[in-house]
Amino acid sequence: MNRVAAIDCGTNSIRLLIADVSADGTSLTDVVRTMTVVRLGQGVDKTGEFAAEALERTFAATDEYAAACREHGVSAIRFVATSATRDARNRDEFIAGIKDRLGVSPEVVSGAEEAALSFRGAVSVIDSARPAPYLVVDLGGGSTELVIGEHSPAGAYSMNVGCVRMSERHLVSDPPTAEQIAAATADIDSAFAEAVLEVPVAQTRSLVGLAGTITTVTAHALGLEKYDRDAINGASISIDAAIASCDALLAATREERAAMPFMHPGRIDVIGAGALVWRTVMTRVRDQVEAAGGHLLTTVTSEHDILDGIAFSVAARA
Repeated sequence: MNRVAAIDCGTNSIRLLIADVSADGTSLTDVVRTMTVVRLGQGVDKTGEFAAEALERTFAATDEYAAACREHGVSAIRFVATSATRDARNRDEFIAGIKDRLGVSPEVVSGAEEAALSFRGAVSVIDSARPAPYLVVDLGGGSTELVIGEHSPAGAYSMNVGCVRMSERHLVSDPPTAEQIAAATADIDSAFAEAVLEVPVAQTRSLVGLAGTITTVTAHALGLEKYDRDAINGASISIDAAIASCDALLAATREERAAMPFMHPGRIDVIGAGALVWRTVMTRVRDQVEAAGGHLLTTVTSEHDILDGIAFSVAARA
């Protein structure tokens, strides 16, 4: 076994996985898996740079993760930064701060590599009985990755729509107005139209959703009394039920969302926009599949995602 650390720093959260990866690189065992909402992408869509307070929050979380890596004796660390860091003019300040704390420089990966890492993590635990091709949707704060394939990606695209970006750009009321929802939907539809030029989504036979927005929608659809990772992981629900949960989260007030027992405090203000992205993607993918003569009735949620993909990649490097 090779003990490695994977860190995924996105627009809304920073996450750590310390895992023991098998010698053949095909499976891993969690040692530590944790997440902190730091909202690194606060205002980036509008200003084009990281806010000082967002950097402070991210550096504080990284200090905690560095201590955990020392405590558990990891052999190698890979820190991957995604959408917000690709967009920020002052990312050099961020990169220097992370290197000072971890001893490794964050890798600002492309949307295509982000998609490939998410796909690797997701398919590592997909039930072999599920039909391929799999369309993996990784819905983040600043971007949403679509990647299709069976054993490896056959097509991938990173859409610049996510729960934080759509919240800051459009959904500013509580709850959002019909006009705001229409404007956000137009953005999502435009991004999806570009995505299907690169990703043959009509070939989808299994739709797999990843990341906090989708796991939260799934928790709502399952009627959970608390956030239960084991219940969510691998859960298969009808697309109609998932859409109904998206609609409920989008229409809820901040107070109503905060009262939901499975809701992470860091998602309360952005889950509506995330739900809108997921609803739109599910609807458009189902339409494409049906237009091609197929049927897509369900979606499956995975708690294994880009973090797992990063861990596999750092173990392979080592």
